[in-house]
Amino acid sequence: MITHRHVPIIHRYVLLEIIPPFAVVLIVLAVLFTSYGAAEFLSNAVNALLPTDLIVQLVGLRTLIALELLIPISLYFAVVMAFGRLYSDSEVAAMSALGVSPARVLGVVLALSLGTAGAVAALSLLVRPWAYQRSHEIANLAATALDTNEMAAGTFYVSSHGDRTVFIEQRDGPRAPGHGVFVQLRLRGITRIIYASTVEQAPGSNPYGATELRLTDAHVYDFANGGGGDLVMNVKNLIVELASPEVEPPEYSSVAASTGRLALSRSAPDIAELEWRLSTSWSTLLLGMLGVPLSRTAPRAQRYAKIGIAILVFAGYYLLYESARTWVQNGVIPPFPGLWWVPALLTLLLAGALTGPAVRRWWWRTRA
Repeated sequence: MITHRHVPIIHRYVLLEIIPPFAVVLIVLAVLFTSYGAAEFLSNAVNALLPTDLIVQLVGLRTLIALELLIPISLYFAVVMAFGRLYSDSEVAAMSALGVSPARVLGVVLALSLGTAGAVAALSLLVRPWAYQRSHEIANLAATALDTNEMAAGTFYVSSHGDRTVFIEQRDGPRAPGHGVFVQLRLRGITRIIYASTVEQAPGSNPYGATELRLTDAHVYDFANGGGGDLVMNVKNLIVELASPEVEPPEYSSVAASTGRLALSRSAPDIAELEWRLSTSWSTLLLGMLGVPLSRTAPRAQRYAKIGIAILVFAGYYLLYESARTWVQNGVIPPFPGLWWVPALLTLLLAGALTGPAVRRWWWRTRA
């Protein structure tokens, strides 16, 4: 018989069954998400002009934002895998025979889930808006960047506002002068088109400040908005000085707004964002707890027999969760119940899964 003195050992044993797969799953998911995010970000030609440190920072911020989803997923599947092994190897039955009740074992998972939910709450309420705000600032900076020496041949580089387009037909090598250059500038009242044989950015030019472009065999045309075009000049050597671009502050966005500001707002997008931030910790707690009954199997059964069911349950929950947020954002669902009905359904599923065996035993006793 196990005494109270042995209970902490059992607790540590259960935690050591959960925490390693939790860490492994979280690391794998974070690496996959970071790799995908970097590839998606660099597929935009303008983003590729950013310095490496800013690219790393932006991809890191996106991964940081994703942790509020990656952590609950990792905890959920870690619990399913850990208890799948414990049930398969009859260790849960052995603990019960030695006096360690299922409720006590479940309490270990509850404590771990509560701690994880607290970390997710901090990510959602504090880190998420800061990370979105910083990523929007970097995105605006990328939109103003102009470094022709870094531009790849055969790619159109268009600023976010569409007021500047640069195309280089050919380049002999990295940072070599570009050949067959097309530049379109939208100025006040006119559109200026420049075609030149070569282009080279002056040494020392700051791609985020005033920029000096040196062009050869340049032809400059001005087109009045809504009218025809006129040839302004043909010149052997032309230096174009572009003024320092204005990096506009990011526009208001619900995802980048502080939690306090969202709490005072009555707009549907702000309400949806606030409910999302408040509910992620609840989802984390419920998913961590749900992993225990979902992993329940007969002794000596296949360890991960319930992984398929666990995947289907999570996929269905996440689909409803995201859909509910979209419906609240678009005013399809009122602020109450908002998206809260989705975690409420998960709560009912957890309650049913936990009490199901006891209810079935009671039913068979009454039938006997």
